[in-house]
Amino acid sequence: MSESNGNFAITLDKLNIFYSDFHAVVNVDLEIKKQKITAIIGPSGCGKSTVLRSINRMNELMPGTRTEGAVLFHGENVYDASVDPVELRKRIGMVFQKPNPFPKSIYDNIAWGAKINGYKGNLDELVESSLVQAALWDEVKDKLHQNALRLSGGQQQRLCIARAIAVSPEIILMDEPASALDPIATLKIEELMQHLAKDYTIIIVTHNMQQASRISNFTCFFMVNEQRSGYLVEYGRTEEIFINPKDKRTEDYISGRFG
Repeated sequence: MSESNGNFAITLDKLNIFYSDFHAVVNVDLEIKKQKITAIIGPSGCGKSTVLRSINRMNELMPGTRTEGAVLFHGENVYDASVDPVELRKRIGMVFQKPNPFPKSIYDNIAWGAKINGYKGNLDELVESSLVQAALWDEVKDKLHQNALRLSGGQQQRLCIARAIAVSPEIILMDEPASALDPIATLKIEELMQHLAKDYTIIIVTHNMQQASRISNFTCFFMVNEQRSGYLVEYGRTEEIFINPKDKRTEDYISGRFG
């Protein structure tokens, strides 16, 4: 596989991931479309988050992790020795399952990343535009200098999305971003993702199949083999995966027969 087609934001080519001696993810080939929402679904332990974290090398932060194969971004393997992982993570941002704002003001949460990266523009404008994009500006514009930890869980998660946006990424990875939120906050996050997909490529891991069917354009279904290793079963347009899957295992999972 190669990223010769400009429609793809990320290409996984024979991706294998190991945690010490454990082969966690086996031989994943996958092409992620630009400016679309791609959902990764599957039972617990099938490697969904491991695959997601491989895209911006977050797995490297865990000792004993080894990655083989390639993750191609603009045609370059992100695991090449010449690639700076810090720079990579600016271009491929990440939002985690549990909101993790810095214990700073709302303003400083957004401005901090830009400042340490030598941003030369108007910080006030950057903070406002990032919060507007994250659908949070109207709720916080009068309390920008309050501690971000005083926000509700849903607001904190949207702040984390705004913080990721502020450093101008191309791709936003989301690891179950709404699983800790109530239904109303979850709906706001889903609406926000659909809005952001006009400008960003979004890849989301979710246990919630209804959420995947509601918000994503494409869906990847992973399973676990007898050795407890995760592997890709099927990938396609979301409506095809949910209505007319090609693989019986996908149909069984979608219909609740296992998982």
